[in-house]
This record gives sequence, C-alpha cells and structure tokens, in this order.
Amino acid sequence: MKKEIPSSITLDMMRRELSVPLLCDSLDAVGFRDRSPSIRFLPMTTAVEKPAAMLIGYCKTTLWADMAHVDPEPYAKELAAIDSCRPDEVIVCAAGGSMRSGIWGELLSTAARNCGCAGVLVDGAVRDVAKMRQMGFNVYAKGVNPLDSRDRQRVIDYDVAIEIGGVRIEPGDLIAADEDGVVIVPQSVAKDVVAAAWAKVHAENEVRNAIAGGMSATDAFKKYGVL
Repeated sequence: MKKEIPSSITLDMMRRELSVPLLCDSLDAVGFRDRSPSIRFLPMTTAVEKPAAMLIGYCKTTLWADMAHVDPEPYAKELAAIDSCRPDEVIVCAAGGSMRSGIWGELLSTAARNCGCAGVLVDGAVRDVAKMRQMGFNVYAKGVNPLDSRDRQRVIDYDVAIEIGGVRIEPGDLIAADEDGVVIVPQSVAKDVVAAAWAKVHAENEVRNAIAGGMSATDAFKKYGVL
C-alpha cells in the first residue's frame, strides 16, 4: 500500500500537534469537503479525567455482516485480518452501525497490539472496555454491547474498500479520530494535507498569541489569514 506523508512529520508528531478539525480544514483546501463520517464515535478507552487520546494511522479495513446461523468458521477472517496487520495501521471495522454484539474486545486488542496496530475504529459496538483501557489500547466506537460476536456478526472481507457514514475508505488511507470526530485522508492527497495541517497549527499558535496579546480577531485574521 502506498503511504505518503512528509518524511519530516511522524505519526507521533501528528498525535501531539494535529487534530481532526485541522485535517478537515486542509482537506477543504484541496477540494475534499466530505471526508468526515456522519457518525458520532466515542473514545472508549480513555479515562474520564483525561483528554481522549488522538487515534491516527493507516486504514486496515474489515467488512462485517450480521448473521443468525451457526458460523462454520467462527472468527476466521477477523483473526486473519488482525494477524496481517502491520505497525501504525488502524483496524477500521465497517459493521454498518450494527449494535448486535460487541465485535471488538480485550483479546483482539492484545493480538492487534502485538502486531503494532495503532488502534481500532468500530462502526458498531465493543466490549471489555475496562480491560482495554487498562491496556492503553486506543479504541473508538459507537457504543458497547457485552454479547460475543460469534454467530451474531462476522468479518466477510478485509483489505477492501469500505464505507462508513457516507465516506469511502480505502486500505492505506490516513485516518484520525479525536473528541471532535473522525476524518479519512485519501492517499492521493495525504502528503499535501498533512503538510498544510502542520503549517496551519503553527499559524494558529501565532494567531492565538496575537489575540491574547490584545489584537482584535478581525485584525488577526487580516494579518495571518487563519481562523
């Protein structure tokens, strides 16, 4: 998979400095105006008293389906997907928003972390939240359900194009999630979008300092062109 971001800006740097709104603004500037899914995802594994940890990495896509029969090969494709995960990838679970079961939990998190996985985003429910929080594994999801996925939901494909909240997601796209929402940056524009977001965050720091020093918001915008 092609994964291009500026070589001088690492994922760790992005986690510390960038945000989903900054990446959305930079996508707007290059004509990608609808890259944030219209779904509210919650940071499931951050302690209440702490700010949610930003999740960022490259999409490892999984496609899920509901089921109501006995699965002849339980967990087969989800385990294969996890075992093929590479460092800095985010497992993205397209489950159509189904809350039928908790499709992600402690054991999958342990296996994924061993592969270097950066975290998971689930368009559905998860379980074992307290244990995943203790692990420090970064999980965003719609909510929780204590039921096991066996014979309720399963992975039917992975490393394929998926769609979540009206946004098409390709394997290898850059994905970020924080308390403001989720954004997917296509590989074709990732390098320019990350560079622009990096420049904007530092420009915003100048604007913030200028306004804090007494400059009016209007004058600050005229001077810096950033809001």
